Amino acid sequence: MRYYKLIEMKNILIYLTSTLLLIGLISSCSTEYETSSITGWDYNNSKNGGFQKVPYAEQETGPGLILIEGGSFTMGRVEQDVTYENHNVPRRVTVSSFYLDETEISNFHWCEYMYWVGRTYTEYPMVYKKSLPDTLSWREKLGFNEKYVEYYLRHPAYRDYPVVGVSWMQANEFCRWRTDRVNEFILIREGILLMNPNQQNEPFTTDAYMAGQYEQGLNPQGQIANLDPSKGGYDPTTGKLKEKERATRNVRMSDGIILPRYRLPTEAEWEFAAYGLIGNTIDERVIEKRLYPWDGHWVRNPQENFQGDMLANFVRGRGDYMGVSGHLNDNADITAPVYSYWPNDYGLYNMAGNVSEWVLDVYRPLTSEDADEFRPFRGNVFKTKVLNASGAVDEKYNITVYDIEGIEQYITEFKAEREDKVGVGERTYGYVKKSRLDSVEKELLIIIDQYVKEAKDLLKNKQVIEASNKIQEIFDQVFEDFELQVEQDPSLSGYSIEISPMLRAGMSDYILNTPGNVMMRDVTAEENMKRSNYRIADNIDYLDGDLKSSIKHPGDPDYNSARIDEFNSGKFNEDFVMYQRGKESGYGNNPAAKLTTLISDKSRVYKGASWKDRAYYLNPGARRYLEENRSSSAIGFRCAMDRIGSPSGLDAWQ
Repeated sequence: MRYYKLIEMKNILIYLTSTLLLIGLISSCSTEYETSSITGWDYNNSKNGGFQKVPYAEQETGPGLILIEGGSFTMGRVEQDVTYENHNVPRRVTVSSFYLDETEISNFHWCEYMYWVGRTYTEYPMVYKKSLPDTLSWREKLGFNEKYVEYYLRHPAYRDYPVVGVSWMQANEFCRWRTDRVNEFILIREGILLMNPNQQNEPFTTDAYMAGQYEQGLNPQGQIANLDPSKGGYDPTTGKLKEKERATRNVRMSDGIILPRYRLPTEAEWEFAAYGLIGNTIDERVIEKRLYPWDGHWVRNPQENFQGDMLANFVRGRGDYMGVSGHLNDNADITAPVYSYWPNDYGLYNMAGNVSEWVLDVYRPLTSEDADEFRPFRGNVFKTKVLNASGAVDEKYNITVYDIEGIEQYITEFKAEREDKVGVGERTYGYVKKSRLDSVEKELLIIIDQYVKEAKDLLKNKQVIEASNKIQEIFDQVFEDFELQVEQDPSLSGYSIEISPMLRAGMSDYILNTPGNVMMRDVTAEENMKRSNYRIADNIDYLDGDLKSSIKHPGDPDYNSARIDEFNSGKFNEDFVMYQRGKESGYGNNPAAKLTTLISDKSRVYKGASWKDRAYYLNPGARRYLEENRSSSAIGFRCAMDRIGSPSGLDAWQ
């Protein structure tokens, strides 16, 4: 019996030894590839399908950016509500880690952008016109600021000063351009693209490249090997790979090479970064509540070497913009260079003073009571790429796409201003009622109206490209043909059409997309029927501006069918139930029919104080708003970028 047990133990030992040896052989044979922890199959091995795992350590920090480690903080008012707006109730929220520009975007940065746009869109000069800041924003009715109108943007003396006169829409276009230029440079640096300075009217865009629709700058020697054996290079009869016949592919998101988009920071992100609470926190204790981006309730530097110097660029009191001659305290009559003054504890400059800054959010008075506690934001309009019949990403735009309804509204307002139309019994506020619209200009506007009408008809049939081509004809043909017609008319000798350049510049503001961009569309309710988190694309009015959140909600259809019919028939505009941003036809001609609020879906928040503001607005919790297509000599911006992965950096969680 003992003998059999010894034999059995010996067999077990041999079995274990053989098993360990076999495991060792298998391991030694597969050291070339990393294996899956759930299937045991090799990664990066074309012989078993070629599923790829690339080495990845950390997100690359984009040019000009600083990592802002996120966290929880009290967002909202910390100063007295002297304006009694009650639109910023304090509440605790959490902001994820993100990146933010070290400084505001400077004039030189913007000139670089304009130069690129001007030399790239040679067939679309209106795109360049749209990129021009409003230098006339410096003018004041009772102030002499012409030197800033003429010199501030382009003169090298102001090269490092923050760009101003830029609308929210222009700032977003800059962010889009910057995303594409940075990612293009990364791909050139990695040898995937060749340097291609001549991209006239068909520039590199990140989305087009990722969709496989950018071919002109590819480096034949630097493409990434496609490990999928079905794409080429693998002979199934012999089981061998032929490297020279292996297919190549574009960079994918999973390669970790492409950076996320540059964008404007959200209001919560900007406010969190401005406080710089990382500098006065011990463990999880904020040891001192901040009123400004620095400790204390004062605005002068308490350090011995700099005692008394202003910590930011703002108005100290009535008529005091820079101090007394002989000791110009903040040394800035208007804006100051972007690296002026002391940075906050994140290393960010001018988060208080110099210029106010655009943020991404749509303004609503009650956002502080409605928004999520995690990454709060109002302004979501969810979009998706346009797909063709086969389900692939549709061809990118090869024309300029216009906001046709916006152009129609602009033309209507332009004619009203040009004619100085004033309603019966309304005041003219000191302006003489005099029409500047002559018969020749009226004829031009009639022609433009006809083109816009035809474009709208095409748009109703979802012929977006054809509709925008019709608007493009106004720029390419109508203006020039009409001007030629006037020149050839003997009765109009010496006549100059004043409104043509005005209309060119004004209509250029309504460009939605430029050649090279991938087609996008709003999501629809029918494709989101099974979702519980959202259904429709436009969520700007959610809980503050939509019909459901208003006192005019009709309620139960069984008892309020007449009221529901008024909304369904268009007698009353559902978008105006809380914020009446236009004429309400349901009220006829009485005062209730007219605009009752300055708040609209196009009202955007801007944060921080500027060189024109008092110390009250130095507090990061202060918030104001302006229409997204308007600008000011006191508003600039800086860009942000999402942080992907660990909030604190490389393997910080360990």
